[in-house]
Amino acid sequence: MKNLLNRQISSGIAIAVFSVFSASSMAMSSKPEIPAGLGALPTEIPDNPANPKTAAKIELGKKLYFEPALSASGQFSCNSCHNLATYGVDNQKFSVGHKWQRGGRNSPTTFNSAYWSKQFWDGRAETLEDQAKGPPLNPVEMASADEKEVINRLKEAGYTAEFKVAFNNDANALSYDNMANAIAAFERTLVTPNAPFDQYVRGESEISEAAKRGMNTLVEAGCTACHSGPLFTNNQFMKFSYGSDMGVKEVTGKESDDHLFRVQSLRNVAMTAPYFHDGSAATLHDAVRIMAKVQLAKELSDNEVNDVVAFLETLTGESPQITYPVLPRPNGKALTWRD
Repeated sequence: MKNLLNRQISSGIAIAVFSVFSASSMAMSSKPEIPAGLGALPTEIPDNPANPKTAAKIELGKKLYFEPALSASGQFSCNSCHNLATYGVDNQKFSVGHKWQRGGRNSPTTFNSAYWSKQFWDGRAETLEDQAKGPPLNPVEMASADEKEVINRLKEAGYTAEFKVAFNNDANALSYDNMANAIAAFERTLVTPNAPFDQYVRGESEISEAAKRGMNTLVEAGCTACHSGPLFTNNQFMKFSYGSDMGVKEVTGKESDDHLFRVQSLRNVAMTAPYFHDGSAATLHDAVRIMAKVQLAKELSDNEVNDVVAFLETLTGESPQITYPVLPRPNGKALTWRD
């Protein structure tokens, strides 16, 4: 009798567990209703036909991304301002550069930068390749005197053979253009898939009720007029009348471009504080309130702001797992640095 009772209890538990898992599977197999225009991060990563990715080029680009020899003092690399351990940013209002100077704009993340229409807040670089050429020669950032100085230091470090491998054994492979090409190829691998929102869109898991309310508030308030699509940006330049920075106008000189800035993606936004081109919003809650007021003339309640932030936190994807590279260096000799 006791054995029979135990079997009945075991059988009941098994049925109950099976029912729970079956109900869970059914709930997660049906895709939820997502507001029009939103979706999971694309699985296809854009490439530049003029600079196709190869394993050797990506590996070289990774080394160059971490390479302080691109800077005059040997103190700064791409990773200094765009730290891959902290979602591609340094979490500073303005990044520190040569002689501990600070720039005038917040450093945007390099994560998912392959998807952007143009680079920099003001769009002055058409491609990732163009963007990579800027910081080594910027006097506030890496402050190398010219392209020749950068190339000579890379030769001194021992990069000649690695450039040849990455660029078809060309005798002139070690060039400033190819330096940028390699870094850009590496940066196109820095994508952050499988965020909780992506899993929710695919019907694989749930997000909180607060996050769902926040998603709807984002749409109803009008935020998705600019922060739309799977990337949560329309990849355009929009008016943001906030602060003294003139944005695109500083590049073009046109009055019509005053305070135009590239619409930043909301992907991983919970990890990339502080916010805006001037880094003036210290918290995500502050940024949500300011954007609603300045851009949409709306005063969101504390509950609405909390819900929007809960949704934005579901956009944090899986950070790329990067092994820190061993950089080329000459035996028994320091590189030539400059103050």
